[in-house]
This record gives sequence, C-alpha cells and structure tokens, in this order.
Amino acid sequence: MHVDDAIRSRKSVRRFLPDPVSRDTLAHIVEVAGRAPSGNNIQPWQVHVVTGEALHRLSASILAAFDSGEEHQPEYTYYPTQWFEPYRERRQRCGYGLYEALGIKREDKARRHEQMRRNFHFFDAPVAMIVTIDRRLETGSYMDAGMLIQSLMTSARGQGLHTCAQAALAWYHRIIREQLGLADSELVLCAIAVGHEDPEAPENHFITEREPVENLATFHGY
Repeated sequence: MHVDDAIRSRKSVRRFLPDPVSRDTLAHIVEVAGRAPSGNNIQPWQVHVVTGEALHRLSASILAAFDSGEEHQPEYTYYPTQWFEPYRERRQRCGYGLYEALGIKREDKARRHEQMRRNFHFFDAPVAMIVTIDRRLETGSYMDAGMLIQSLMTSARGQGLHTCAQAALAWYHRIIREQLGLADSELVLCAIAVGHEDPEAPENHFITEREPVENLATFHGY
C-alpha cells in the first residue's frame, strides 16, 4: 500500500470483526512505527499490546468502573475547558455526524451513553495498544508520541488493518496501570483499538471531513 493510500484510508473504526491478529503482525506494526521521529532520538514512548484474556480482564475492569459512576480523570488535559470557534463547530459536526450514522437522536441519552460505553469494549477489537509516555519529560515528547501514534495507525493500514485512537481510556489510567503493571513513570496517553473493520457497521461508513489545503496551510514565498 502506498503511504498516501494508507494515510487517506485511515479512519476511526468503531466496530471490529472478531478475527484475531497475529503476534508477528503486531510486532511488525510496532517495529515500523518505532521509526517515528523524536527529538534527539530519545524515543519517549512505550506500547503495551493487549489481547486475549488480558484484554477481556482490562475491558471488564474499566466497564465496571464506568457503570459504577466512579469519578476518574486523566493525568493530562486533552480538551480546552471552554470551547471556541472554529473548534467548537468542528467538534459538534463530528459528534452529530456519528450519531446520525448510528440513527441516534440527540435527545436519546440512553443510546448515547451505550455508544460511549462501547469505547471500553474497545469497539470489539481483538487487540488494544496502550500508549504511554515517560511523565518526567516535557511538551516536546508529547509531539513525539503523537507521531508514534500516527505511525502505528498508518503501519496497521499497511497490514490491511484498521484502528481507532481512544483518548477516553486515559480517564481510567489507574485501572490500566494496575492491570498491566505499568511503571510509575509511565503516563497513559491513549489506547488504539486494532483489528479488521466490520464493513457492514453503519458507524464505519461515517468519514469525518477535513479542511481544504487553502484553510490549513499558508505558503510563503510562492
């Protein structure tokens, strides 16, 4: 697969088939993604690949916490406390578009809650990657980790797989830490669900739009 095709065909898949993914394939994905750039090549990341019974235990523990209403917070701030344009409108279009694809009305709180809950089933994916960063590092290493995450998802496309990056899992870092035995220095950034797309699922036909080049780039000197 040409790299352009891998990038253009990457999307957030929210329903996976149960087909397993081999350890060799996953190791290849991580090896390729490990070529992501980082400042002074410090490679500030770790990838925890979880499947099988370990994934079932992790999912069950997080679901129990979610259903109990326990309050959990991530160790970093992902979104602003106050939304403003153009980001508010883009976020709303994304959310409304997904719910429309699923046939969920805005006022249907029960179905919206259930869709949120599916995050913690990892959308039925057979594999989850938990990406962590060394908490002792600074903002530049977050940029490095973002490039690793993109590389993991692009490399997965090269193997005919799909992914969904899940920042929602960062809220449950204490459970993830306990289940996976993470070092105290590891800060949980996100999960990535990995597997084969269910092509019949309506949510997988929802493709977010992107700004045209003239809106996202300024060319100087041309």
